[in-house]
Amino acid sequence: MRDALPPLSCLRAFEAAARYCSFTQAGHELHLSQSAVSRQIKRLEDDLGRPLFERHVEGLRLTPSGERYFRVVQRLLRDLGDETARLRRRADSRQLTLASSPTIASIWLARQLPAFQRAHPHIEIRILTVEDPHRLDLSEFDLGIYYHVPLEVDPPGLTAHPIFSDEDVAAVCSPIYLDRYGKRITPQTLLTEHTLMVVEDHYNDWLTWQHWFTELGLPWQAPTHTLRANSFQLLMNATLAGQGVTLGWMRLLEAEIRQGNLVPALEHRLPSRGKLSLFTPQHRHMTEPMKAFKKWALSGEPIDH
Repeated sequence: MRDALPPLSCLRAFEAAARYCSFTQAGHELHLSQSAVSRQIKRLEDDLGRPLFERHVEGLRLTPSGERYFRVVQRLLRDLGDETARLRRRADSRQLTLASSPTIASIWLARQLPAFQRAHPHIEIRILTVEDPHRLDLSEFDLGIYYHVPLEVDPPGLTAHPIFSDEDVAAVCSPIYLDRYGKRITPQTLLTEHTLMVVEDHYNDWLTWQHWFTELGLPWQAPTHTLRANSFQLLMNATLAGQGVTLGWMRLLEAEIRQGNLVPALEHRLPSRGKLSLFTPQHRHMTEPMKAFKKWALSGEPIDH
């Protein structure tokens, strides 16, 4: 078998070069020079006895043999990386990797972790931010924290456990903004005289202004003034700075509201479609750090200070 194996040191260079169809870009990724990548590809082609790339004036193109070989090499390297990640996690029984969206990680999770770490100082936390839970790689994390909408398709291989039993969504703003405009904020003037924070490229767990107005039975029209971004975290920072009004998840923003950094702009509230949930892998042994965090997160006790 050893004689049948190719020069293994060349496979990463080949995989990267085939993915980019560029020795230069492969070199940037691998921190190698373009000529070093070219030499490794040449060594691999000499070992195999056939070309893997066609060199054209406009660039590189995989040969039919190169296409087949690329699919095999990419799959094997991915499988090797996944198993290596699993073994590394098992070797360090103190580490706990939590996956979450950037918004939840920055607004909610970062505030909760000090309390957990005080109770479990021997556990080392690593946070992995991935916006869409359906794109999570199960080999890269231990537990996930995301909003989960009942009856929607769950991320593959994961089970959702609600952290909060219920949650409301309300229009919130900073006290500065409320002092400036409070007497003029009504559902109607909100759409015509105020700046609404609008999350673009949201997933189905994210509530839109139109849905919020419609579900409450309030007249809807396109808002006159908006500030748009594909990051709720960015829009929340703008809201805290007094730039407008945003839809806020009351439990998610509990600390900001209790500290007076945010206040309701209107008295109207709508039950959230989704619930902040802990995602656990369905077919993996639960380590002690995973068990400890799950018990803590699902305890039902106030855990932020």
